[in-house]
Amino acid sequence: MLLTLETTGPEATKLSYLLHKHPDKVQSFSMSFGKVHVYYPKYESDCAVACMLLEVDPVGMLRGAYRDSDFMLGQYVNDRPFVASSFMSVAIAQVYSSAIGGKCKDDPQLASTPFPWTARIDSLATRGDSQWVERVFEPLGYKVSTRCELLDSQFPQWGVSPYVPTVLSKTCLLSELLTHLYVLIPAFDNNKHYFVGEEEIDKLLERGQGWLASHPHKEWIARRYLRGRANLVRSALERLIEADASNEPDEPPLADVANSSAQDLTYRDDNKETPGAPDPELPARLNTQRYAAVLEELVACGAKSVLDLGCGEGRLLRDLVKNSQFERIVGMDVSYKSLEIARKRLRFDAFDERQRARVDLLHGSLIYKDRRLQGFDAAAVVEVIEHLEPNRLESLAKVLFTQACPKHVVLTTPNKEYNSVWESLPAGQFRHADHRFEWTRAEFQAWGNRIAALYGYRVEYKGIGSEDPDRGTPTQLGVFHRD
Repeated sequence: MLLTLETTGPEATKLSYLLHKHPDKVQSFSMSFGKVHVYYPKYESDCAVACMLLEVDPVGMLRGAYRDSDFMLGQYVNDRPFVASSFMSVAIAQVYSSAIGGKCKDDPQLASTPFPWTARIDSLATRGDSQWVERVFEPLGYKVSTRCELLDSQFPQWGVSPYVPTVLSKTCLLSELLTHLYVLIPAFDNNKHYFVGEEEIDKLLERGQGWLASHPHKEWIARRYLRGRANLVRSALERLIEADASNEPDEPPLADVANSSAQDLTYRDDNKETPGAPDPELPARLNTQRYAAVLEELVACGAKSVLDLGCGEGRLLRDLVKNSQFERIVGMDVSYKSLEIARKRLRFDAFDERQRARVDLLHGSLIYKDRRLQGFDAAAVVEVIEHLEPNRLESLAKVLFTQACPKHVVLTTPNKEYNSVWESLPAGQFRHADHRFEWTRAEFQAWGNRIAALYGYRVEYKGIGSEDPDRGTPTQLGVFHRD
């Protein structure tokens, strides 16, 4: 059982500091199931490789440490010494304890520094469906490479091997990489060498903090990590929902929260010394105009299937459901709480079978690859992008325009220039505290033109709301079309 970690670049030799393992020695560690050896087959100024080799003691397994009840000889003939499994997770947690914990004694700053990593798992259990490796690791930002082979080339009728060599590449913190491996390796194996009880839920949620709740296949991961024990899986997923609802997630909720701030905005009248009077129609009118404009574009492009990405509490979904043109409607948001509100707003529980086949709600993130987003005519992204950190926009664009790849994308965002119209909004302040940026018309169009050219779309721009001759409209809209 072999796990290889490789990093390259001018800081490659820092690997030994991160792992807290001397590069000139082969170090061995006794474990309850056998021995773990760590060594460096390559340690050069621009490339360092560390190997973790597990020697599982078959005699110890026979004495009771492991039992395979699938067949009579399971305790004598099994794959445990060779396939990546919970043995490897335990070894990672104990032998690389400081690294997975995000600590580096000799150089603490290294633990918070991203490195380019290539992790090689010699034998990952896929049970004949290697596509799950991509489904699970790609949403986390990994480049995945697997090699499927026949179980025995002399007996092709035996089919494909249930194990695949796997290579994962990503630039990230070492603690992030090791944490993902700790959770996902036993999930693929769908087995544990020890009893799975309530404490395993705590381990899963602790190691899954910050990424598991937004993973598109979190149910699959939880079910297999917990060996399919329904009560444990249900409890784990419920706790994930509770944590998501009570804590601020790493990624701001992609809900349409911008509208809530509009209630407090009043017009600034530059021709008067006294403050301008509040516009009582503003919150409802701008909100209504925004969704009406998006709906109009979706109808005009002839879409039959629509994604509402960052659907929030379901305001646009409600309008889509009322229009019979749309035969398939899916809303996705990173916030469970918002999805629950959307479900109530749509009266989802009262849907009949036909309506449930037409409308669905998904929990997920726009910055992670998700095959569930494929095959739609159009996507709406309404007041979403400004809630993301600017450095995440490239990930969003790649997911939206290359993987989801709808024929039409209708996207709205605030017009920063229009902020000066509202006297109650201090100069330089965003419309909402959760906004990470706001764009002028020129900035939005520069981004939109670049994205359209990069991904093979054409784009047109429009305004939504009352137009100021100098500042434009409060909301700007971009409509992307793929010919």
